Amino acid sequence: MKYKLVCICALLAIAVAPASAQTKQSFSGKCGKAEGVQTLPAGDKEGHTFMIQQGKCETTAGEVEGVKSKDGAFAEHGENTPAHTQAWGVYTETYANGDKIFYDYHTSGKVKDGAFTSGGNTYRIIGGTGKMKGIKGSGSCKLTGAADGGLEFACTGEYTIALAKAPAKK
Repeated sequence: MKYKLVCICALLAIAVAPASAQTKQSFSGKCGKAEGVQTLPAGDKEGHTFMIQQGKCETTAGEVEGVKSKDGAFAEHGENTPAHTQAWGVYTETYANGDKIFYDYHTSGKVKDGAFTSGGNTYRIIGGTGKMKGIKGSGSCKLTGAADGGLEFACTGEYTIALAKAPAKK
């Protein structure tokens, strides 16, 4: 009896292990210039502002679970000085099959003459829809300012997708 129990547990562990393993993720693309930008002066120093903004991005490389990433949108709030910016927000990435993954992130970067030049961010995957439901993960991105006021991104990280629950027995 003990032998059967050990074998069943071992088989279950072998079956579950690959499904819960971390999967490497990388994606890259370009975000256009932010839209709907609103700023307020902080009042303590010249050029110190708080802002909210949103925008759209196009993913040029990346896939999850065999589905190619298509595009994304962000909404964020942040703080700017003449030399530095930081922002916190939510990024929603849409895949070729219509599924979505939701990320929250913190970005920090350098600014010159009012334009983003370089920086990076860290992100957490906080959920998804369809095939991406139950996804969790984290990673980071390298960001480079683009001539049109947008930015280019190259990201790497890891994710897991929760196993689908078996139907309840009757």
